[in-house]
Amino acid sequence: MLSIDFSHIFDVGSHGMTKKQFAAYKKQLKPALKSFELRAQGFHTIVDDMATARELMQYAKEVEGQFDDVVVLGIGGSSLGTLCLRDALTHLYGKKDKKQPRLHVVDNIDPIMIQELGDVIALKKTLCIVISKSGTTPETMSQYFYYRQQFEKEKLDIKKHIVFITDAERGVLREVAWEEGIRAFHIPHNVGGRFSVLTPVGLLPAALIGIDIVALLSGAKEMRDTFLSPVFTKNLPFQLAVTQHYLDTKRGKVIHVMMPYAQKLYRFADWYRQLLAESIGKKKNRKGKTVYTGITPVNALGVTDQHSQSQLYNEGPNDKLIMFIAVSQLAKQIRIPHLHPKKEAVAYMKGTSFNELIDIERLATAMAFTKNKRPNLTITIPKIDEEYVGQLFMLFESATAFLGELYGIDAFNQPGVELSKKITKEMLAKK
Repeated sequence: MLSIDFSHIFDVGSHGMTKKQFAAYKKQLKPALKSFELRAQGFHTIVDDMATARELMQYAKEVEGQFDDVVVLGIGGSSLGTLCLRDALTHLYGKKDKKQPRLHVVDNIDPIMIQELGDVIALKKTLCIVISKSGTTPETMSQYFYYRQQFEKEKLDIKKHIVFITDAERGVLREVAWEEGIRAFHIPHNVGGRFSVLTPVGLLPAALIGIDIVALLSGAKEMRDTFLSPVFTKNLPFQLAVTQHYLDTKRGKVIHVMMPYAQKLYRFADWYRQLLAESIGKKKNRKGKTVYTGITPVNALGVTDQHSQSQLYNEGPNDKLIMFIAVSQLAKQIRIPHLHPKKEAVAYMKGTSFNELIDIERLATAMAFTKNKRPNLTITIPKIDEEYVGQLFMLFESATAFLGELYGIDAFNQPGVELSKKITKEMLAKK
């Protein structure tokens, strides 16, 4: 199980919180769990759906070896989790594998992006996964129209080259699936896009590129069981939410920086940015009162951003919580050669490894922040694999859900996003 070190929340004086203030939240845990039960949100129950996992693995087996490239058409919650899974759990530089296809995620409508993807894929060896719960998302549907036309121009079988992930009962994609016999997997009705990485949205692309989705769900399930614990000291997602809520509302830490010390987890910070921003940034609470809640999420990468952002975090406005993600075992030990032994300026690296260096730099950065009264915490996973990535997904989904309860807002809707979608459609209709 992953762990969370809160000690540098308690060690920064008036910019953090005391253990007594931390523990005072425990009376809010059981009411929050009851609220989830009543509202029947599905993000934490989907990890039990092994029937869908088996269906996805069976499909992946059926098409194994048929495609060189898999192209995911989706945006936001339909793409960010998939990008995270690919980068975290496959070769960082896309090492060629005769059995596994390359995975491309088209999460923008930039025409250059669309054009240049066409330069590197062969349509006859490409599978397109179209992801839209509503079937009306303008970005995704425009991409679908384009790529479908390209397949048709090549006289390729649409039912072989396109698969949908959409609502089980309604929407344009579901209708087309029924009418034309296109394979379609469904997104549970009670799971929103940014909480959907552990549904077919993330699991199908993952299965197609050889990721063990059973292990992914198993890790998530372990954290889900922690999330459902009514015992404050055991409920890590609630403890994380408590820290974020208190530091925002009582200490003015309105910016929360996620800083993984692992290149493979940088996309995880991308995924979390949407989760936190859309879930907690709300104008009204559940009673209809105007409250303007919100925490601004920021991405950083250790060690890279020690040399671009940490100056601000150490000496700029003290309005941030830094959340490090550490990995106990990044890879096999890679020793740093001891060259130029007569140069004293670089002698400090003698006898060390890249593994030790990255960890020491993380510890030093955390210590510097603490010395400067900048609250920070560290989430540690033993290694980067399906089980622990699954735990990370469920930790932050659960913590975000708890944050919604602590703020008294609906963490599962996005009225601000819906308004811009409505205006976009109206403007296009008038064109």
